[in-house]
Amino acid sequence: MKNLPEFTKNLLDWNQQFNTRQMPWKGETDPYKIWLSEIILQQTRVEQGLAYYEKFINRFPTVRDLALAEDSEVFKYWEGLGYYSRCRNLLATARWVAFENKGQFPSSYQGLLQLKGVGPYTAAAIASFAFGEHKAVLDGNVFRVLARYFGITTPIDSAAGKKLYALLADSLLPDQGTGAYNQAIMDFGAVICKPQLPLCSSCIQKADCEALRLGVVTELPIKEKSIQRRTRYFYYFLLNWKGAFYVRQRQGNDIWQDLHEWVLVESPAQLNDDPQTYVKLLKNAVGPVKLKKIQLSGEVKQQLSHQTITGRFITADLTAPLSPATGYQLRSPQELSKLAFPRFITAFSPKL
Repeated sequence: MKNLPEFTKNLLDWNQQFNTRQMPWKGETDPYKIWLSEIILQQTRVEQGLAYYEKFINRFPTVRDLALAEDSEVFKYWEGLGYYSRCRNLLATARWVAFENKGQFPSSYQGLLQLKGVGPYTAAAIASFAFGEHKAVLDGNVFRVLARYFGITTPIDSAAGKKLYALLADSLLPDQGTGAYNQAIMDFGAVICKPQLPLCSSCIQKADCEALRLGVVTELPIKEKSIQRRTRYFYYFLLNWKGAFYVRQRQGNDIWQDLHEWVLVESPAQLNDDPQTYVKLLKNAVGPVKLKKIQLSGEVKQQLSHQTITGRFITADLTAPLSPATGYQLRSPQELSKLAFPRFITAFSPKL
């Protein structure tokens, strides 16, 4: 191909000669598999997403298989990935494609944007990889590579920045092989132009990289908005009544929607190590209750994107069942094994 921008030429040379990054969906043209991989990788590291992708493909090899599955089973397969709205969108889109659109994904960027949970990046990825559409992808890796190479200080999350980067990314596309180019630039950002400790000394683009020339590699790209984080204090009670435990499914517009949890009391402040503090806390939440064999876990913590969850797990035997009005239901250990819980619980909760 003639008259390629120098950036594009160097990138394609690197991709052909040095890019050894392997992933099961690379080179894939099946829109279902591309879509599934992209949804899994939203807000998820590739290293973590790989195992989930393989697990989903083995159990749900086609979009119809996924569409026919029970919600509870799919949520169980998703368990531990977080951002569970992705799983709800996954099911909604799978069922629309399978039942409303005769099993066919939309074949254009604009059509793909209409799918639930599919934004500009995911639509561009599917459109270019599966259907060869001339559309550049813009993920975190691509923003970083372009910001550094061209020395762009316009914030990537501003309206002006989004427009600037979209136009620039499209202008760098080769006339043919859009999918291969898109994969190459994402790989380049992941293994060479990394967020931390980028490999500038061995970078094929270093001669023309503005950030390297100005000594501002680690300062780019720039974001306009800083995330406001808060800390929440979750105290989970594993209440045993005749070998079964009380759980509920989380509802409402909050974290971990539709997942299951033990009896939860959220406190406005961190609590001490006195077991009686937790007995009082539970009584205030669920009414009169008597506990025996109380055990406290150590303090545990999970960092989410916008908040930190800190808390403890309190295991105890009940001398009488909870009131049905609490909204919690008894489940045997065998039943519990089939329910999906948030990672905060699966990672730190005492084993039954």
